[in-house]
Amino acid sequence: MKRTSAFLSVLLLLASCGGGKDETPAAAESPPPAAPSTPATGASVQAGRLQDSRTYTFDAAQLPFGPMPDVTAETDRWHGVLNGAGYRVEVPRNWNGRLVLYAHGYEGLDPALEVSDIPIRRHLIENGYAWAASSFSKNGYDVRAGIEDTNALALAFTSIAAQNNRPLPAPSKIYIVGVSMGGHVAAAAVERETQETAINKLRYNGAVPMCANVGDTELFTYAAAYQFAAQYLAGVPATAFPVTDFASKEDRIKRELWLVFPAIPTDQGRKLMAAFISLTGGPRPIAEDSFRLKPMQDPVWRRFGDDGTIDGILEKNIADTSGVVYQLDGDPALSAEEQTMNSTILRVTPAQDANPRRGDGLRWVPKVNGQFDVPVVTLAGLGDLFVPFSMQQIYKRRAAANGSDRWLVQRAIRTPGHCDFTIAEQVDAFEAMVNWELTGTKPGGDEVLDAATVGSASYGCAFTRNTTGSDDPDALGPVRKLLPSCP
Repeated sequence: MKRTSAFLSVLLLLASCGGGKDETPAAAESPPPAAPSTPATGASVQAGRLQDSRTYTFDAAQLPFGPMPDVTAETDRWHGVLNGAGYRVEVPRNWNGRLVLYAHGYEGLDPALEVSDIPIRRHLIENGYAWAASSFSKNGYDVRAGIEDTNALALAFTSIAAQNNRPLPAPSKIYIVGVSMGGHVAAAAVERETQETAINKLRYNGAVPMCANVGDTELFTYAAAYQFAAQYLAGVPATAFPVTDFASKEDRIKRELWLVFPAIPTDQGRKLMAAFISLTGGPRPIAEDSFRLKPMQDPVWRRFGDDGTIDGILEKNIADTSGVVYQLDGDPALSAEEQTMNSTILRVTPAQDANPRRGDGLRWVPKVNGQFDVPVVTLAGLGDLFVPFSMQQIYKRRAAANGSDRWLVQRAIRTPGHCDFTIAEQVDAFEAMVNWELTGTKPGGDEVLDAATVGSASYGCAFTRNTTGSDDPDALGPVRKLLPSCP
């Protein structure tokens, strides 16, 4: 892929910068020989679930919020606490009767809970929509808490309005929008299993999961597989899981794979790039560019060395690399080198009871089985390393297997990072979902499973909007501006 000298300069600049907070590839002609496996019940087992021992609190002083600048629509704004979670609610005076719930992204293990405004707030209130957002009662990758607390807030909407001296009827429509982990919340919230097992039961009319983990536990398989590939290709292969001494090996691994991390790979580093592209959805625009950016790599590498319990959300390992086929080139047939890698690289299998259905509500990691019957429109970045494009392919296969794909539209955006969508792209997706739900007219989307389509130079151009507005003047950072343009 051709790059301008300016883009190379940005790569080298970002190679010295830090990052911020926050399915198996195509089958070979014959399956690889069996490789060593680590039992799921080894060192990753915890004495109880760590998440249950953590305490999360919020500062009530951060709950109040003012009117949005330069918006003429008059709104009522309410805040408070519900079941240990803070919330914000905003209702225009010319409310159209529709309510949008917003699920925020992963906040790490920070004990302080926070409420985030929905990114498309301006669009919503200027068009008569009410919106509401919860801090969730727990941080960490607690999608279960995210669903229950968001559902509870939606169910309490009319009570909150009445308490604030504005009696309102029940919403005519309720939609859910989420980003990153919140995208997992949004996708799982409309699943049949959630409808059956949630404590706070709510039926949404549509969902927009953005940069979302719509592969549920497959995301953590990807992280483990990527780590094993990096170690193997650096000549420091993992021999047991979890790799408890990964931190002491990290510098050596990077020296073997890059001359300058991650902008200038060695020959082995280029093999890792090929493995990464295969693991994350196959050849496609932007993938190689993102692989060479430190702010995109760093959040993924911070997950390496984990024990598969998702920081204590589970008691036992959930990662399963037993079926991963590692590819070091674009040919789906396994070369001799690839056969050796696949037969000798460490494999890890999950505990059978790591994430079972429960009798007291949702699973600890709620499933996205692809069983839903309301419109869902997703946004996914082609270069996202943290929640890769392959999650969209997993989601599509699951939905197709369950006959739900007729309710699914997926859109690929030409972005290098995680959740770096413009407001225009988010508004387009939201309005596409709403119009579909109201009129029955299915909107346009992108094919995600056909390799030739995904690999074409123009892939992702149809729904990428490289425009900025007053809400997101910095949405197009220096890297996105310099990415290969659409033909």
